[in-house]
Amino acid sequence: MGTTKVSVEAVIKAPIEKVWTYWTEPEHITKWNQAFEDWHAPRAENDLRVGGKFVTRMEAKDGSMGFDFSGVYDNVKPHTLISYTMEDGRSVEIAFRSEGDETKVIETFDADSAHPVEFQQAGWQAIMDNFKRYTESR
Repeated sequence: MGTTKVSVEAVIKAPIEKVWTYWTEPEHITKWNQAFEDWHAPRAENDLRVGGKFVTRMEAKDGSMGFDFSGVYDNVKPHTLISYTMEDGRSVEIAFRSEGDETKVIETFDADSAHPVEFQQAGWQAIMDNFKRYTESR
C-alpha cells in the first residue's frame, strides 16, 4: 500500500518575497503555526538549507500537552519550493507560485496511518488559513 498524499493550499494577497519570509523566519512562524485557537507555537528554529533542520514547538496554551514538530530539509529553492522529511520519515513539499501581487502556496504531505486523512487535511488547512490571515494582516 502506497503512502496517501494530501494537499492544502491558499492564495495569499501578498508578493512572493513577503510570503516566503513569513513562512520561513522563526519570528513569524511562532505567530501562525497552530491549527487550533487553544494552541500556540512558543518557539521555532529554522536552518533553511539542504540538510538543515527545523523545529517548531507546538503546545496547548493551558500547558496540558505539547510536541516538537521537526524535520530536515531535502530541497530549498528560494521563492519556489521547500521540501523536507519529518522525523517519522514522511515527506512534505511546499510550492510557492507568484501570481502578480498574490502568491499561491500549495503544501503536499504524506498522511500518517494513525489518524483519518480528513482530520489531517483539516488540521493542515487550518494552519495554512492561519498563515494566510497572519500574512495578509501585516
